[in-house]
Amino acid sequence: MSPTRREAEYVLREIHEGICGNHSGARSLTRKTIRQGYFWPTIERDAAAYIRRCDKCQRFAPVSRLPHTEMVPMSSPWPFAQWGIDILGPLPQAPLQRKILIVAIDYFTKWIEAQPLAKITEKNTRNFVWKHLVCRFGIPKVIISNNTRQFDNDKFRLFCSDLAISHHFSSPGHPQANGQVEVTNRTILRNLKARLERLKSEWAEHLPSVLWAYHTTSRIPTGETPYSMVFGTESVIPVEIGMPSFRTSNFDKESNEAELRLNLDLLEEKREKAELRQMAYKCQVAKYYNQRVKHRSFLPGDLVLRKVTLSTKEPNAGKLGLTWEGPYKVIKVS
Repeated sequence: MSPTRREAEYVLREIHEGICGNHSGARSLTRKTIRQGYFWPTIERDAAAYIRRCDKCQRFAPVSRLPHTEMVPMSSPWPFAQWGIDILGPLPQAPLQRKILIVAIDYFTKWIEAQPLAKITEKNTRNFVWKHLVCRFGIPKVIISNNTRQFDNDKFRLFCSDLAISHHFSSPGHPQANGQVEVTNRTILRNLKARLERLKSEWAEHLPSVLWAYHTTSRIPTGETPYSMVFGTESVIPVEIGMPSFRTSNFDKESNEAELRLNLDLLEEKREKAELRQMAYKCQVAKYYNQRVKHRSFLPGDLVLRKVTLSTKEPNAGKLGLTWEGPYKVIKVS
């Protein structure tokens, strides 16, 4: 049957919010209405509009995982010019009470530096940058980190200013800005899990071998290993000792030196090719990512809901609590 507008409103309300309603989406509401024997030409549009007006659907809606801003590929102009830094932990306590891992990755070569720490402090972060980055690879142009107090403090800002380092922050709401080191952390954690099994407290002892394995594995963006991007040649790994490869079984000092010189001569060309591959890869990833972007724009005076946080969540609500609270009025848009 084809109901009147008032009857259509009643049908949608009863099916969506009534005793037999389940606050489903617009498509399910449309199908259920038709299956019950009701139809009118604008049923899909009316169902979608009804869902948008439903207060409970808005307050209990899951948090959207779709990105709201487009990805802008970040590139490094030369090796060790741009580092991403992040903190991984707490991990199971290792000897010397170490349970924190500070990790840095070079955006150009994908080389990783990491150090286990007992606790993360402003002084420890400065020492890590100085000893593991500056003293080994030179003064970087840019450092990217989150804006926690270990990085966002007067002493670290002065440290970066004295060395003419630009310090950029990735906000808590958009950690993808430091995505390189986020992915690296997951890789390190996965490899540590695979190696340790039950000996979780020995992660600090296994960390060097995990980093070595990472440095000698080719990365998809560059098509090269971080080791070869830094040193111009490939590292000798244990399998070449257990079953000698051509270069280990036919080692000759003079020919080896000549090959090393050739590799160093070709290093710049290798890096240029890797940079081109890296840019093409990043553009491809950005294109895929941006297809999923759902733009959101607000104007002063708009009414919005805000995600419920731990500080604003009802103590006894548990998993049945609200996802969103409000409404709040937008005062200013920056």
